[in-house]
Amino acid sequence: MTRPDIIFIVLDTQRADRLGCYHPARSLTPHIDRFAASAVLFEAAVSPAQWTIPSHASLFTGLYPTAHQLLQSNLSLGPDTPHVVEILRDEGYETVGFCNNPLVGVLDNGLKRGFNAFYNYAGTFPNRPQQDQLPLPARLKEKISGHLRRRLAGPIQNFFGRSDSAFSLSLNRWFTPMWSRWGNFKGQNEKSIADVVGYLDRREQEEREAPLFLFLNLMETHLPFHPPRRFVEKAAPQLTGNREAQRVMREWNSEAYRWSRPLPDGLTDLEWEVLNGYYDAEVAYQDDYLAGLFAALGRRANRRNTLTIIVGDHGDGLGEHNYFGHAFVAYQELLHVPLILHWPNELPAGRRIEQPVSTRRVFHTILEAAGRAPDTERAPVEAEIRALSLGEVVAGRDVEQGTAFAEVYPPLNFVKAMDDRQPELIERFRCRDIRRAIVQNEFKLIQIEAIPEELYDLTADALELDSILERERPLTARLNQQINRVVGVVEGQRDNLLAGVPLDIDQDPELIQHLRGLGYID
Repeated sequence: MTRPDIIFIVLDTQRADRLGCYHPARSLTPHIDRFAASAVLFEAAVSPAQWTIPSHASLFTGLYPTAHQLLQSNLSLGPDTPHVVEILRDEGYETVGFCNNPLVGVLDNGLKRGFNAFYNYAGTFPNRPQQDQLPLPARLKEKISGHLRRRLAGPIQNFFGRSDSAFSLSLNRWFTPMWSRWGNFKGQNEKSIADVVGYLDRREQEEREAPLFLFLNLMETHLPFHPPRRFVEKAAPQLTGNREAQRVMREWNSEAYRWSRPLPDGLTDLEWEVLNGYYDAEVAYQDDYLAGLFAALGRRANRRNTLTIIVGDHGDGLGEHNYFGHAFVAYQELLHVPLILHWPNELPAGRRIEQPVSTRRVFHTILEAAGRAPDTERAPVEAEIRALSLGEVVAGRDVEQGTAFAEVYPPLNFVKAMDDRQPELIERFRCRDIRRAIVQNEFKLIQIEAIPEELYDLTADALELDSILERERPLTARLNQQINRVVGVVEGQRDNLLAGVPLDIDQDPELIQHLRGLGYID
């Protein structure tokens, strides 16, 4: 079979429950919903991490955060860690990225490895594809001057990402509007869609032979919220023209310290209404311009042999559980994300998968679709790639048996900022603690610092308001044992990668047993 083109779309900070295809009572996302109806939708996809950097690292490497160790904004992905884009490039794919998140596109952390071309829409000097309508001398001038500007701005932007003191300074009310709007913190999402469509149309005319891997990160649903008025009217009409609501939104937009912190007193009723309403308006706005991309994908000659993956890197807390943002907790508003696979030649249309799956398996799904295991000692073995591909779940062969795992490493630069402002909240809300969670069928157990703390029945209690841990001690013990087993495996992977030892499934006897049972290995 001819290797497919692969379109990999990450909806940054996108909660699953705000899309109509996941929550039928909502009608804000008709274009995503229509696309999902022609695809396979995973109803219980779980992100392996709760914020951008470790989550993207898991999507690109197939590893949980403890294994890949890209846990903070001042770290980089290890040179011996497999990266899906590098592997595809070495296998002959043309690899191109369009990114709106500065934590992926600006920081020098190894996430951009392997791209033949990478366009970054965030930061002081975005890097967009050269506009064909410009004369050649103007294109060359713009290319050279843009390169020089980015060379100068890059170290400064990386400094703010890696320095605790600079990061804390950037959270102040007077500084936040400068970098969030003028510094393109959220990128230029609608422009990036137009550029992707233009790129695909030009590539179609050129009839290139190499298969395509295209990565797109959209940052629309992250704070600050500035949706066009017509989408506020669509999502939250009661807020349109409400001066008090506009004042609340301005206050939240102007102080980034508010964006990821505990809420000892919760939100006021108006804050809850405004923040949820404006988040929904951003979701509707994003869906509106995605229509152009879906149309472009639909008119390509290779549309039937194109694997399109839509996934959220993590969700967002909007006041639930007395937290805001996506820094500290392991609740579903952060971990339950959309996951949609569209591949007309290979996957059934309109299929919905109920059992939980980890989105880190996007890595294995992409490599399996590309047609062969990578020829490198750094990558997982062929049997593991094939078994962990989400295509196997669609076929009814889930080697992980409806189980997904997540790790919550708090962003320490934000903890330091909190220590400067509200140190009393750190211990009260356990903001330095590592949380881990396992979702197995309808149940979810959360550990804090290796101690089981909360157990939920997600079918009966989707909002995670009533822990049943004390009432279900045998179930708690079994799920806790599962978490500890996974932790042992990922710690072994981490140690091997740090020592330069190839990844080896022999570290996980339970996985080997499942692989044998399904016939992947002898």
